[in-house]
Amino acid sequence: MAYPLVDLRRIKLGVRELVCRIEQSMIDVLADWNIHAERREGAPGIYVAGAKIGAIGLRVRRGCSFHGLAFNIAMDLEPFARINPCGYQGMAVTSMLDLGGPSSIADVKPALVQSLSKQLGLRPVPSGQLPPLLAPVAA
Repeated sequence: MAYPLVDLRRIKLGVRELVCRIEQSMIDVLADWNIHAERREGAPGIYVAGAKIGAIGLRVRRGCSFHGLAFNIAMDLEPFARINPCGYQGMAVTSMLDLGGPSSIADVKPALVQSLSKQLGLRPVPSGQLPPLLAPVAA
């Protein structure tokens, strides 16, 4: 899970563009492990060979984003067989590990933070500092 808390007005982004940039971040991270991922029209999230590997769930209030993304790195996917993932009956779900990728979030986290930062035009700030976790890149 990652929760990019972003003031959309400050970085001059609309909600649809934010979703596209978060999706692109996941696509780029997967490409780092030679996993080809893509968007699916009308179904937000990221897919590999038709199986969902990343979901997006945002809420925007007063121009600020809340919630974020779920990225399947290395997890037990069996519970997804008992539900309709993202409301889609029979949707297959996969993980990076199942596709030959890393087995730990620790391996993916730096790449995801870097990719989200790049996509949003922000720079990472160490977690020991006060929010926001991402700050605008100085001009």
